Amino acid sequence: MTAYGIQLPVQSQSTIYAEPWEAGAGPEDLVAVARAADRAGFAYIAACDHVAIPRRLAPAMSTVWYDPVATLAHLAGVTERVRLLSHVAVVGLRHPLLTAKQYATLDHLSGGRLVLGVGAGHVQEEFEALGVDFAGRGAVLDESIDALRKALGLDEFPEHHGKLYDFADLGQRPRPAQAHVPLWVGGSSPAAVRRAALKGDGWLPQGDPRDRLPAQIDRIRHLRAEAGLDGPFSVGAIAEPLYVGTPAWDVGRRTLSGPPDELAASLRAYRAMGVDQLQVRFRSRDRAELVDQISAFGADIAPHL
Repeated sequence: MTAYGIQLPVQSQSTIYAEPWEAGAGPEDLVAVARAADRAGFAYIAACDHVAIPRRLAPAMSTVWYDPVATLAHLAGVTERVRLLSHVAVVGLRHPLLTAKQYATLDHLSGGRLVLGVGAGHVQEEFEALGVDFAGRGAVLDESIDALRKALGLDEFPEHHGKLYDFADLGQRPRPAQAHVPLWVGGSSPAAVRRAALKGDGWLPQGDPRDRLPAQIDRIRHLRAEAGLDGPFSVGAIAEPLYVGTPAWDVGRRTLSGPPDELAASLRAYRAMGVDQLQVRFRSRDRAELVDQISAFGADIAPHL
């Protein structure tokens, strides 16, 4: 069966995907949606990462981007089993020991529910404001992943010696509750796909449509086989917007809607491509409708995936 997860509403409000009702929403709405996903058997809830949005991008991206560590920690306390995914943490903006401290604490407090999703980032002004090289962000991310593997491992005094970061004899507790924190790499560029295949435990595509996924998945398999990597690896995908049932309002051309068996049949195509976890997003006019959609998906569609 394909696992299914959700990028939470409210916590990031890009005009590409935010619904109008989210503009006036707040923490209580976020909690209600997270609890609904937890009850409905979702594998994870996800939060995004941006430190500051430049004025030139604010009309499209908005400036609403909750901090992922604070958000996921808050939601860990009001949910029971759902995993907590950063989708994605721009880890190159921060020193790996700082990132490790934050996310190890989150994993510890949540009883081992963290999935650390990482990505290179795309907002130049963010990097410049924080004194990080934007042009070299791919190399920064590569070394950050290596350093985080050490810093989130079993050793209380992790050690890493690289070109950008160098640390040893510095202890960090609490350690993560998990012996191995899953690290998923986001992005769909050739460099990002290669990084996911060779350095990650999973891949979070940046919205590849169905027709592009098989070639990307084949490349990941080929790269991993070539490198002799045969451990567990989670291939992700982001589904089209969904509406369970027959909508009484305009949900848009791209939205998949209809009875549960039809939606399940459509979504099973992802599994046939080799997708292990599917991120879903629902059209909704208010929090109550979104909670209903999540519940309907868990009850009527998920068992048929």
